[in-house]
Amino acid sequence: MFMMRFDMRVPGKTPAQIADMYQTAIEMAQWADDKGCVGIGLSEHHAADDGYLPSPLMLASAIAAVTKKSPIIIGCALLPMYDPVRLAEDMIVLDHISRGRVTFIFGIGYRPEEYQLYGLDYEKRGAIADEKLSKLLGILRQASDGKDMPRVTPPSFRDGRPTIAWGGATKVAARRAGRMGVNFFAQTNLAVLGEEYAAAARNAGFEPGTCILPSPEAPNIVFVNPDVGAGWQEVGPYLLHDAVTYADWNEGSGRETVSMSRGKTIEELRQENGARRVVDVQGALQIVKQWGRLPLGPLCGGCPPELAWIYLRRVVNEVMPQIEKA
Repeated sequence: MFMMRFDMRVPGKTPAQIADMYQTAIEMAQWADDKGCVGIGLSEHHAADDGYLPSPLMLASAIAAVTKKSPIIIGCALLPMYDPVRLAEDMIVLDHISRGRVTFIFGIGYRPEEYQLYGLDYEKRGAIADEKLSKLLGILRQASDGKDMPRVTPPSFRDGRPTIAWGGATKVAARRAGRMGVNFFAQTNLAVLGEEYAAAARNAGFEPGTCILPSPEAPNIVFVNPDVGAGWQEVGPYLLHDAVTYADWNEGSGRETVSMSRGKTIEELRQENGARRVVDVQGALQIVKQWGRLPLGPLCGGCPPELAWIYLRRVVNEVMPQIEKA
């Protein structure tokens, strides 16, 4: 069982190469749909020097159109940057294209540059998020009820509304999810986050929904190569770009999240054996045994499509048969 994540970092790529990267992500999703893929993850950032995916709903729609089985997780979309009415319409259309396979995880973001790009006050991001999440949920509820006009149409494919969660690594995020009556997807496994979520939900009159508290010790992006050293030579530069950029964005935050790596060189990443790893087939099997699935990022850090395909096919051809035998 494996998951794929596409953040679409494209450092140093030409426009034609960027187009190739996006086309490859879509083709990989289609190819892996019936080969053991249990989820396709997309995230969102803006004003990134390396072109990090700014429009996950757009890419999710393209992927949903060429797949039939794989769940698609948008995690997370930065809600303050959206108009709630337009977002509700886009979510509903995507809900129908995917026949309910998309989970929407929203978050607040943590980079002032993104708020500046959208002309929003970074210091008021909490209030903005509260207002827009409340409005979005009301719009979707009205679309489902179908009682008043004007309203967003059509109703969603899923009964009631598309699946929605709030994401974050803080007590504030947990309480926001609870009082708004949505699921909670944390970025770390602190028990207090689950407790805050459940308490806030019940105080607001909701039964707590799904609460996911992933461990920061779990791998986040894995490449498989029978020769681990050769693998680090091949994909290490792309893993390093992803790790260093993410760490720079989070410098001084004090957060230990599922995506965090501290290594500043390829060798440091390798010795860390943390969020980003290169393993052999047996190492991949051990990850599946311990964590339940193998998290892949085939195009991580701008990994060229021709190399990314080799690693993805290796998982399907060499790792999946061993999982099926176990």
